[in-house]
Amino acid sequence: MSDTENKFEVIEPDSADELNQAVAMPTLPTDTELVDTTSGTAYSVAGVSAKQADESKAKWYVLHTYSGYENMVVDNLNTVFEKNTTDTNRLKERLFEIKIPMEDVVEEKNGKFKAVERRRFPCYVFVKMDYDNSMWHMITNTRGVTGFVGPQGRPLPLTEEEIKRMKLEVGTIEVDYIVGEKVKVTDGALNGFLGDIQSLDMAGGKCRVIVSMFGRDTPVDLTFAQIEKLK
Repeated sequence: MSDTENKFEVIEPDSADELNQAVAMPTLPTDTELVDTTSGTAYSVAGVSAKQADESKAKWYVLHTYSGYENMVVDNLNTVFEKNTTDTNRLKERLFEIKIPMEDVVEEKNGKFKAVERRRFPCYVFVKMDYDNSMWHMITNTRGVTGFVGPQGRPLPLTEEEIKRMKLEVGTIEVDYIVGEKVKVTDGALNGFLGDIQSLDMAGGKCRVIVSMFGRDTPVDLTFAQIEKLK
C-alpha cells in the first residue's frame, strides 16, 4: 500500500478516540432508522438493497476497535447482522467472513521458551462483506467499533495486493501430508524449524506440528501454507 493512498495507517490503541471523532458520516437512506446498538435494540435497515448475496462482489474492509475488544467486535458484528436480517434485505448473507489475523511468536518465561499466539494487528478487525452505505451506521455503532479505516473514516476496501500481504485469503492447497510426517516450517516466528505432524484438519486447511524448540517439544498450530515437506 502506498503512503499516498493513506488507507491503512497504523493507529495506536490510545488514539482510538481520535479516530472515532474523525469518522465522517455519509448520507443515509431516508428509511434507515438509527438506533444505538449498545442498547440491544435492533436497527431498521430497509434501505439495504434487496439483492442476492454474491461473494464475487464482497470486499475486505478494516475496522478499528478499542483495545482488547477485537473478539467482542467479531461476536457483536455477527449478532447485529443476524438481528437485522429480513427476507427482503438478506443482510446476513452479505457478511462472508470476519478475521482477527494471528501469528505465532516465541516467548521466554522463567528460562523456558514456548510458542504463543498473538494478534498481528492489535485493535483491528478485518471484515469481508458486500457493503453499501446503508450499512455504515449499523456497523460503526456496533459495540467496540470506533470506525472504519480509510480517509476520514470512510470505508475503503483493501486491494488484492494488501489482501495477499496480510494473508487474509489463502488459495486452495492440495496436500498429501500424513500424521507423523516430518515437515519444515516456512513462515512465521518458527520459520526454519523442523517438526512432526501430530494431527491434520483438512477442512480447516491446518495442522498441529510438534516442533523441537530449545530442547523442548512444543505443539504449534499452522496452516498448510506455512509448512513444506522435507526434501
